[in-house]
Amino acid sequence: MQSVDTTFPVRRIGAINGLGLWTLYVKEVRRFAKVGFQTVLAPVVSTLLFLLVFTLAFGGVRPAVGGVPYTHFLAPGLVMMGILNNAFANSASSLIISKVQGNAVDFLMPPLSAAELALAFIGGAATRGLVVGLTTMAVIWPFMHMHIAHLAPVLWFALQAALMMGMVGLLAGLYAQRFDHLAAVQNFVLLPLTFLSGTFYSVKILPVIFQKLSAINPFFYLIDGFRYGFTGFADGPVLFGALFTLAINLVLATVCYLVLRSGWHLKT
Repeated sequence: MQSVDTTFPVRRIGAINGLGLWTLYVKEVRRFAKVGFQTVLAPVVSTLLFLLVFTLAFGGVRPAVGGVPYTHFLAPGLVMMGILNNAFANSASSLIISKVQGNAVDFLMPPLSAAELALAFIGGAATRGLVVGLTTMAVIWPFMHMHIAHLAPVLWFALQAALMMGMVGLLAGLYAQRFDHLAAVQNFVLLPLTFLSGTFYSVKILPVIFQKLSAINPFFYLIDGFRYGFTGFADGPVLFGALFTLAINLVLATVCYLVLRSGWHLKT
């Protein structure tokens, strides 16, 4: 009788575990896609309510900002706020839930490097942020009669924002041991930075001290550059904002890699 070889073929993993990286990324995307009403449609509804309230309250009395009608000035800022909030929420919630439920081993045991883990979590977060932003724009576009003045800044700042908050969310998720730790980061760090970055107004109306503080707030450059792509109006230097946010993202990417490699709050 011939013996049957029941051994499984050995899978060789090169310098990059492409299959593992893709699998974890897809898992992160499916995690928010399964509850799309909560993770995508709910933020869109919130943005529409902000737009409706501000339009009804100030749309008829607020003067144009830089020659741009107030509602057209407001809309890109609200879209960017949705991108920022949801990119952060995806990576932060994924990690804190994994730690609280004790299933972080599911992505720690497979042969995935720190860089591959970071790419998958950040990629999933950026995908959610961009999906929310694109969906919001598709919903409000017919009512706002907006047009894109410069496509490159729209794409650049949307991508930089989604990546930045995906990385901030990853670090916050690693830091947090309980959900109230995560809420503290959102309420005392991210919310003030978002609301004081020119989302609802031009920073030029602020007192001088707050204008100077805006100059070091990366959210200001993300919102201002994104708005410039639609309206052609910017409060700050767009090119500097593009380079500034890129530099911050490079620093954040390095920090995310080093923290994941150390196993901080995951293995220790």
